[in-house]
Amino acid sequence: MDRLLLLVAGGLVIFLGGVFCFFLYWIRVSKTLHRMENMLEAAVSGNFSEEVFSESRLSALEARMGQYLKGQAGREQKLKDEQKAVHALISDISHQTKTPVANLLLYSQLLEEEKLSGQAGKLAAQILFQSEKLRFLTDSLFKASSLERGAVVLSPKRSPVRDLLEQTAMQAKPKAALRGIRIQWKIERPEDKAFFDQRWTGEALWNILDNAVKYTCQGDTILLEGVSYEFFYRITVTDHGPGIREEEIPKIFQRFYRSRQVREVEGVGIGLYLAREIIGAQGGYIKVASGKETVFSLFLPRNGGGEILQNC
Repeated sequence: MDRLLLLVAGGLVIFLGGVFCFFLYWIRVSKTLHRMENMLEAAVSGNFSEEVFSESRLSALEARMGQYLKGQAGREQKLKDEQKAVHALISDISHQTKTPVANLLLYSQLLEEEKLSGQAGKLAAQILFQSEKLRFLTDSLFKASSLERGAVVLSPKRSPVRDLLEQTAMQAKPKAALRGIRIQWKIERPEDKAFFDQRWTGEALWNILDNAVKYTCQGDTILLEGVSYEFFYRITVTDHGPGIREEEIPKIFQRFYRSRQVREVEGVGIGLYLAREIIGAQGGYIKVASGKETVFSLFLPRNGGGEILQNC
């Protein structure tokens, strides 16, 4: 009996000793985790500094994290400096080329008015076309650079969607008419409104509509439509062009990206990038679906709800 009591007592001592050791280990681990959590929070907030100076693994971890953060800060600063330099270069190029490009356009238009015949007339038309393309490129680069560095302040306000659709459709009508393309625009109710910057949202929508005109088959129809939802107003541009491969959809909003299958079509690959930046800056977003038809959907903050159809 005494031996049994001794065994029980010994087992109890061992158990309590194990619990005590586990408790000490848990406290130690908790302190380490708490310290590491504080280190991460300080790193995220940019206030990290080494506080433990010893030969412990925690001190070594702090030292390594400090080295990493310093290196990362250096890389981020270098990237910011490079971005500033690129923006400054683009701005400088845009300003420096503004007058020469304007002169090229003027002289080209004067040559066109002379009604030159034969090869001379074709060359004059090409000069005008390439000059307009150059102006579009420099203007687009300047707009993109201005948006990225925050030089452009968007001022969204509650405005009629009808005006936005009508003005954009009319703007694209001349180019569409040259290819025999008809543009329709449709909204649920004439009084529908959304929150957007009229000028810049018009720029974004025109870029997408202009792309549709470029790629839609001759004689086809492009539909520009506005539909209201509870939190967003959806504007869609639907065309029947060659379509976009699924794997390319995430890439088309990259600056200067152009699919191989449409590289023979005029363009510089910056319009969709601009559109995404403009819509995103107003709290909206763009989605793309492509199959038998390609649909670009612009979602602008709002709500709304009948239907009106107009042909350009």
